[in-house]
Amino acid sequence: MFKNKALWITLAIIVVLLFAGYSWVKSTYNTMVTQDEGVKTAWSQVENQYQRRMDLIPNLVNTVKGYATHEKETLEGVVSARAEATKTTIDPSNLNEESMKKFQAAQGELSSALSRLMVVLERYPDLKANQNFSELQAQLEGTENRISVERKRFNETAQTYNTYIRSFPTNILAGMFGFQPKAYFSAESGAEKAPKVEF
Repeated sequence: MFKNKALWITLAIIVVLLFAGYSWVKSTYNTMVTQDEGVKTAWSQVENQYQRRMDLIPNLVNTVKGYATHEKETLEGVVSARAEATKTTIDPSNLNEESMKKFQAAQGELSSALSRLMVVLERYPDLKANQNFSELQAQLEGTENRISVERKRFNETAQTYNTYIRSFPTNILAGMFGFQPKAYFSAESGAEKAPKVEF
């Protein structure tokens, strides 16, 4: 009788441990999935704001064309950078450092081309006074701010996810189920130096 009782107690302990283990694995896995989806959602918001900027550029270029006919090279630079930026995309499930650098480089070229365009346009007071141009410029500036905000949110979401999957013992399950760290947006090269302003 004592052996039967010990056997039942042992079986009960094994069942409880198995259930606890199953619950822990299930909970951890579901949390990793939820956080991974959060990173993908944050990334889609970043892409959404970049797409908004892409959509504004043709209108801006067309408005400028009528006034700044001598700035053909600058306008072509913006159009070319936009075309290159639209070709560079990232699969949200593959947000690694290499793909992020390529994406940032393409977007950085577009930002640089737009900056050059805005500097050149200072020479055209009639264009600056044009209401359509002013509205497009304001929308573009607002979009740049939105991009900055969404990039920050993406980095925060990616940090939460990366911290979770790298913490022990979650890192064991993350490795078993193939959850990989996500890359962050980083400052563009040269951003650490203050810009030189000359008058």
